[in-house]
Amino acid sequence: MKINIKDDAQKYLADKIPAGSTMILTTDDGSNKYSSLGGSCAIGDKFQLVILNENDPKYTVPIENNAGYKLATEPQYTDFFTAGLNISLWHNALALKDNSGILDGALSVVDWRNVKPETAEERRQKMEKLGDQIC
Repeated sequence: MKINIKDDAQKYLADKIPAGSTMILTTDDGSNKYSSLGGSCAIGDKFQLVILNENDPKYTVPIENNAGYKLATEPQYTDFFTAGLNISLWHNALALKDNSGILDGALSVVDWRNVKPETAEERRQKMEKLGDQIC
C-alpha cells in the first residue's frame, strides 16, 4: 500500500510529527483503542494519524510514503482505501483522499507517545457520552 503526502501537507505536519516517527493510519470511529468516538455515523468516515513510540502489532500493513514516516494500518482498514491514496491540505486542514474522492476532510493527528490507554469500560463510557454529540 502506498500514500502520497503532498508538499503542503508535509509542511503542515512538519511541526506536528517528528521526522522518522512511527505512526498508524486508523479510523476514528470507536472501533479501536485509539478512538473514543462512537456511533454508526462515524464508520469509515473519520480517520486519524496516530504517533506511537513503537509499532502496534495489530497494524501489520506497511504504507509506503514519500515523507519518511514509518506508517502502517490494520488489514481490516485497507478496504477503505483505493488507488491514489493521498494526504493534502484542504481548507487549512488535512484531507485524506483517494481516486474515489475525499475520505476525510478533517484528518486528525494524535500523539499517543505519552498516553496511557483507557480500559474497555472507560472507552465505553466515553463513547456513550460522545455518541449523542456526534451523530
